[in-house]
Amino acid sequence: MPKRMLIVESPTKAKTLKRYVGKNYTIKASVGHVKDLPKSRMGVDIEKDFHIDLEVIRGKKKVLKELRDTAKKVDEVFLAPDPDREGEAIAWHIADEVRKVNPKILRVDFHEITKRAVQDALKKPRELNENLYNAQQARRVLDRLVGYEISPLLWEKVQRGLSAGRVQSVAVRLIVDREKEIEAFNPKEYWTLDEFVHSENNDTSSFKASLVKIKGEKLELGNQDEAEKTRMGLLESKHWVASVEKKNRNRKPYPPFTTSTLQQAAAVNLRFTAKKTMRVAQQLYEGIEINEEGAVGLITYMRTDSTRLSPDAIDAAREFALKQFGKEFVPEKAIVYKSKKSAQDAHEAIRPTDVNYSPDRIKDSLTPEQLKLYQLIWQRFLACQMSQAVFEQTTVIIHAGDSKAEKSKSAEYELRANGSICIFPGWTVLYKNHSNEENENGEDVNLPQLSEGENIVVEDIQSQQHFTQPPPRFNEGSLIKELEERGIGRPSTYAVILDTILNKQYVERDRGRLHPTQLGRMVTELLVESFPDILDVDFTAGMEEKLDGVEEGRFEWINLMKEFYQPFSKTMEKARIEMRDVKREEVPTEHECDICNKTMVIKWGRNGYFLACSGYPACKNTKEIKSRQGDKVEVAPVEDTGVYCDKCSKPMIIRTGRFGRFLACSGYPQCKTTKAISIGVACPTCEQGQLVERRSRKGRRFFSCDRYPECKFSVWNLPVAETCPVCGFQILVNKETKKEGKVLACPVKECGYSRPSDVDSLAS
Repeated sequence: MPKRMLIVESPTKAKTLKRYVGKNYTIKASVGHVKDLPKSRMGVDIEKDFHIDLEVIRGKKKVLKELRDTAKKVDEVFLAPDPDREGEAIAWHIADEVRKVNPKILRVDFHEITKRAVQDALKKPRELNENLYNAQQARRVLDRLVGYEISPLLWEKVQRGLSAGRVQSVAVRLIVDREKEIEAFNPKEYWTLDEFVHSENNDTSSFKASLVKIKGEKLELGNQDEAEKTRMGLLESKHWVASVEKKNRNRKPYPPFTTSTLQQAAAVNLRFTAKKTMRVAQQLYEGIEINEEGAVGLITYMRTDSTRLSPDAIDAAREFALKQFGKEFVPEKAIVYKSKKSAQDAHEAIRPTDVNYSPDRIKDSLTPEQLKLYQLIWQRFLACQMSQAVFEQTTVIIHAGDSKAEKSKSAEYELRANGSICIFPGWTVLYKNHSNEENENGEDVNLPQLSEGENIVVEDIQSQQHFTQPPPRFNEGSLIKELEERGIGRPSTYAVILDTILNKQYVERDRGRLHPTQLGRMVTELLVESFPDILDVDFTAGMEEKLDGVEEGRFEWINLMKEFYQPFSKTMEKARIEMRDVKREEVPTEHECDICNKTMVIKWGRNGYFLACSGYPACKNTKEIKSRQGDKVEVAPVEDTGVYCDKCSKPMIIRTGRFGRFLACSGYPQCKTTKAISIGVACPTCEQGQLVERRSRKGRRFFSCDRYPECKFSVWNLPVAETCPVCGFQILVNKETKKEGKVLACPVKECGYSRPSDVDSLAS
C-alpha cells in the first residue's frame, strides 16, 4: 500500500505525475475547486467580520469522500494544486475535509511537471500558506460584494440577467471610453510629398526621399493647394546630398513570455483568443503524450507576471543555441531579465521545461493548436538568450533650392531617405517571422552609395492626402496590455475578464476588434454615475496592490474588507434611490404611431433603444431606431424583403433581436410569425434547404441550413454559391487569414483550395 497520497486538481496532471513519483504515492484529482460560495445567496456575513459560508460544489461530495477514504490509509497527504492563489484555496478546502481523518498534511508546489522538478518539490514540502489563501478569500469576497449588491440593482433599473463586476466593469469602461474617443475624434487633413530620385552619377539605382522640412520648419501641408505649390517649387529646385550618416543599431531580443505577453503574442500571431491561449497552455503544462516517452509537461506554469529564468534554464538555452547556430549567436554573458516592480515573481517566466524538445522533434505528438503555441513559447525562450541583431542604418539628408544656394547648408527644402540593412541577424534568425509590439517587418531597405555634395536628379514627385487617425479599438491583446499596464487584474484573471464581458454581451468582437454594445454603454454610464470609485481605474489598481499586500502579509484581509465596504454600502444606498430607472423611462418624440396616432416614445428593451407607442398595452406598435440625438430619432426604414408571411400573407420585415437579425411578420402583434434570413445560397449538404444567418449564444455570426435539426450543416464564414474547382463541394466561403488576407476558400478541410477575394462582408 502506498505510504503517501498526492492530490492535484487535474486528471491530466495526475496522469503525468504517475511517471515521476514512484510506487510510494497514490495520486488523486479533485477536478478543480471542491468548495465555493453558494450560488443562490450572498454567502458572506458582513456583521460577523465577513465570515464566508462555503458550500461543497454540486457533484464534489463523491470526490471528497474518495479523498477522505484514501487519506485514511496513508501516512501523509501532499496537496499539489496549481501554485497560485486559486490553487492555494483548493488545497486549503481539501485540507479542511481531509484533516478530519489524517492531520499529516503538507503543500507541494510544482512550477513545471518534469521528473527533476517534481522530485525536488516533493523533497521540500511546506505548510499551507494562510496569507496566500486569505488573498484569494479577499478577492472572492470583494467580487461577491460588488456583484451581489450591484447586479440586482441593474435588474431592477435596466433588465434582468445583468451583472456587474469589480474588474470586468472597469474593463468594459476602458472599451466604452475608447469608443467615445473615436466618436469625438476630428480628423485633420495633411499632405506628404515623396520624391523618387537617383544620383547624377548613377541613374540605375533610384530611391525614395520624403520631404521633412521647409525653410528649417517641420513640414505642415494642410491642403492640396499647399501641397501642389510645394511640389512645383521642388520641381524647379536643384537637389544635392547635404549629408550621409551611417551607424549600427543593435536590437535586443524580447524577454521570455509572461501570461499577458503570451496572450498578446498569441492574439497577433496565431489569432488565438485569451481563453484559447490559456486552455492550450494548460494542456502543455499538465502533460502531453510524447511518442513512447509517456506524458511530459512541456512548459512551466503559465500564470506568471515574472520574466525571471532559472540558471539551469539559461544554461540549457545557451548550450542549445551554440550547437544550433554557432558561437557568434550566443553572447559572452547570459542575459538576465528584470521583472516589473509589481511582479509577484513567485514563478519563472513561461518557458519550455526542456529546450531539447524542439517543435520539430515533437510535432507529431501535438495538435495543430498545441504545436503553434508551443513553437511560439519555445522560439521566444531560445531567442531571449541569443545575441543582439545588428542593423546598419543609413540616413541621407537631401537639400533642395535655387541654384544660388546650391551648396548652402540652409536650403529651402530638406528631404530624408532612410535605409536599413541587417548585417548580423542574431536572435531574429529564429524569431523574425513573428509580429511584435514594435511592428517592424525586418525587411532590408537599400540605398545606393552617395557622397556629400553629390547632385541628385528628380524622377518623379508624388503628393498624397492623409487624415489623422483616431485611436484604434482594442483587440484582446491590446486590452490585456492596457489592463496590465494600469495594474488591473492579474495573470490568472485576464482571460476570465475577456470571456465574461463578451458572454454578458457588454462587448462585441468585430474582425478581432472590441467595441461596446448599446447595453455595455448603458450599464457603464449608469455605474460611472452611481459608483465612481468602483469604476475608477486607479481605485481598482490600488485594490489589486492591497490584495498583493494581503498575500505578502502586509494587510489583514478583514480590515481591507471593512475599509472597502463602509463607503461602498453608503454609495449603494444612494444608488438605490438616485440611479436612473431606465426600464421605466419613456422619452416622448415627434413621431406619431401609424396605428393609433398617439405619441411614440423612446424605451429601453433587451436589444437596446426602440420606439414604442405610448398607448401600450392597448397598442403594441414598435419601430427600430436608426440613430438618436436626445429626443430626436431617425426611424430605421422598413426593408422590402420580397418575403410574405405563410400564415397571414403580409410582408415580412427585418427586425433585430437578441441573436441578430431575423424576418418578422409586419402584422405583429396579431401575427407573430418569424423566420431566419436566407442569404440566397442553397445548402450544399441536403440540397433542399437554404443557408440562413444565425447568431450563437455568444453573439458570433454563423450560417446554417434552415432545415435544422434535420440538416445540421453550418459554417462560420460567409458562404458563396460557387462550386470548388478542386473537390466539387457546392459552396466556397469568404474568410481572412494572416498570410493570405481575404480569400475565397473551400470549407472542406481536406481540400485546401483558396484564391484571393475582395469581399468585405466577412463573418464577425
